[in-house]
Amino acid sequence: MRKMNLRKAFTLIEPGPVTLVTTSDGERNNIMTISWTMVVDFTPKFAITTGNWNFSYRALAKNRECVIAVPTIDLLDKVVGIGTCSGKDTDKFDKFGFTPVTGKYVDAPLIQECLANIECKVVDIIKKHDIVVLEGVAAYFDTSRKERRTLHAVGDGTFVVDGRKLDRKKEMRSKLIGIV
Repeated sequence: MRKMNLRKAFTLIEPGPVTLVTTSDGERNNIMTISWTMVVDFTPKFAITTGNWNFSYRALAKNRECVIAVPTIDLLDKVVGIGTCSGKDTDKFDKFGFTPVTGKYVDAPLIQECLANIECKVVDIIKKHDIVVLEGVAAYFDTSRKERRTLHAVGDGTFVVDGRKLDRKKEMRSKLIGIV
């Protein structure tokens, strides 16, 4: 094996899928691209990594709610565009042609064009590590959407697309009780 640059080690285990996280500060909706997400447990709890450097963070920390939206590969260029501009001076819903949909439990909007949306409440902010822990309060999946392949950021400007699905439900049944 060859030694690699330690600063690039995260590209070996970069999580996915890439998500869009919406917030609302009460006056304006915003979208941020987040590739660092994690499922915490089955309750459902999730975690994202973001901090004060991100314009959306203020609304997220203040209102303690957001929506995690899961885009598909056909939205890649919009996802990248959202991640390369700031909501401070850009209406990202307008600029990228996304449709905000009113949620039932949070003020942050769902994104109609995404495959799935999860309304979330903030349960903890771990400032030392810039981790926001979220609890899902409602989830939606667009069964009419033809494109369902999600994308995963490698961390170096490249992406991997979901492909073939391998089924091992039978073998894992004892661990999946109540989930499937």
